[in-house]
Amino acid sequence: MNTASAAFLATIPSPDQGVWHIGPVPIRAYALCIIAGIIVAIWLGERRWVNRGGTKGTVIDVAVFAVPFGLVGGRLYHVITDNQLYFGEGKNPINALKIWDGGLGIWGAIALGAVGALIACRRRGIPLPAMADALAPGIVIAQAIGRLGNYFNQELYGAHTDLPWGLEIYQRYNPTNPDDFLNGIAIGHVPLPDSPVHPTFLYELIWNLGVALLVIWADKKFRLGHGRVFALYVAGYTAGRFWIEMMRTDTANHILGLRVNVWTSILLFAAAIAYFVVAAKRGPREAPETLWSKDVPREGEPAESAPKDEAHAEVAAAPDTVRDSAADKATEDPKPDAEK
Repeated sequence: MNTASAAFLATIPSPDQGVWHIGPVPIRAYALCIIAGIIVAIWLGERRWVNRGGTKGTVIDVAVFAVPFGLVGGRLYHVITDNQLYFGEGKNPINALKIWDGGLGIWGAIALGAVGALIACRRRGIPLPAMADALAPGIVIAQAIGRLGNYFNQELYGAHTDLPWGLEIYQRYNPTNPDDFLNGIAIGHVPLPDSPVHPTFLYELIWNLGVALLVIWADKKFRLGHGRVFALYVAGYTAGRFWIEMMRTDTANHILGLRVNVWTSILLFAAAIAYFVVAAKRGPREAPETLWSKDVPREGEPAESAPKDEAHAEVAAAPDTVRDSAADKATEDPKPDAEK
């Protein structure tokens, strides 16, 4: 075995492509990873919500609002923080809408996703912090799964490395658009100049799974509530994102010499720690009865029957004297229409 072969086997190879086509329909690994992450987050969040005393099916109802809000928020964060990719001389602003080409910011997704979750929680009459606590481990696991999409896209990696787990990155070619590497295919496994590189997406994937285990353990041991589980997730994630972000070499905007996402991680870490401490004063975890959806009767409780028609609804809403009068009239012998 020659030296080149030995070096190749000591590294992690990249996939040849991240997009496949079934006829005219593109199947993107990045999108599949995002979808898989959402499914896992909903499944785990549902189990945790029910175990805490919440109504079964509530997490799915919340996801109907939170997921689309989150996707829009994630894209907005990316476009705002990397606006030079879409606006300015020679740029096409329409590309800002092409979410399928990649580019989602987790903090925009969390922020606007929380707005969607708040709307759903208010409709259900349940506290948002408790829902956030139930969802927190699933969210960070979903982020880990989503990082696999970066592997297929050959993106979010670090500088050159000679470590055994270095990532090989290859030149990709797209015959219809030579500048579109994202939708290209690696032919001949020709390495890029910096290859192999630090697989920072893999570092974050592993870190996220560790944060999920930490959050689940702490929640079970200390019975955290009032949003403290979510705060622990934010603190744990941003602590890892800080040092991993410093290793990345992809293009990014800087403030005072640091990448924007580094500053975001610092600020959110501090805010999460502060909230974790302050929320402890709110006492023990929320009582199970406060997590039950207001429009779902508990087991053994009679369901309220809705009025059958508008006339019944008006009588039901009327004062007692009016209802008594209506009842008396209902017992009188009806008269023929000619006598009325």
